[in-house]
Amino acid sequence: MSRSRPKTPITPVTTAVSEAQDKKIWHRRYRRAEKQRIDKDPEAEPLCESHYSDPWKMDKDGKHYRERATAKIFRK
Repeated sequence: MSRSRPKTPITPVTTAVSEAQDKKIWHRRYRRAEKQRIDKDPEAEPLCESHYSDPWKMDKDGKHYRERATAKIFRK
């Protein structure tokens, strides 16, 4: 796979390498709230994930299409 490269010039709007830490934090918050909801009322509707997560608040907030992309962008 040494020659595999992205084909589409879509890049994140950031210099962050990963948003794994952000995902870890919001999943933990969501799981805790769900556990409390189930303990309180097992028949209640599940909570909406959007109350605990917002992609625009994470390190990589969106993606951008580059029309004039250089070869450097396609390197992994």
